[in-house]
Amino acid sequence: MSKAFTKESDGPEDDDGDGPSLPALPAGSRNYLTPAGYARLRAEFMELLDGERPRIVEIVSWAAKNGDRSENGDYLYGKKRLREIDRRLRFLTKRLDIAEVVDPSVHHGSEQVFFGATVTYANARGDEKTIRIIGIDEADSLAGEVSWVSPIARTLLKARVGDELNLVTPVGVEKIEVVEVQYPAPAGG
Repeated sequence: MSKAFTKESDGPEDDDGDGPSLPALPAGSRNYLTPAGYARLRAEFMELLDGERPRIVEIVSWAAKNGDRSENGDYLYGKKRLREIDRRLRFLTKRLDIAEVVDPSVHHGSEQVFFGATVTYANARGDEKTIRIIGIDEADSLAGEVSWVSPIARTLLKARVGDELNLVTPVGVEKIEVVEVQYPAPAGG
């Protein structure tokens, strides 16, 4: 069969582009994001849509005019990259459509844990750890950021400084105590 009539695909067509690294949102929930997280996702969307995609389309168009497409690296790579970009754009569109921007600074001065809090907690041995609770699409565990759906965040949410909590871990239940809760200061104040 001619290559012109075969489907080029690297995976499932309905793949959202979120891959295995991003967990799914709980059913029916909003995609909570900090203002900075929303701005990053929106900037990525606009760069892909207005920047990278038009550049790749131009390259593919140029490469297509060069004849035999089956051995044309620019054409083949370009088509593959366009699929990746389109998959990511679909994913970002879905996530931005259900985004709910939550400004953590509204809780500035509070000792209760809500979305956007930077929380320091201690385990029974006295080891302290500090995390920041933010959205699924913006959390970076290497930077001490966890998503609001993570087990530690779910345990800490709505707790107050001094509260002792039971954190369920793969090796059993660990007692932790909330030591400190911080929020960013409101803008302009």
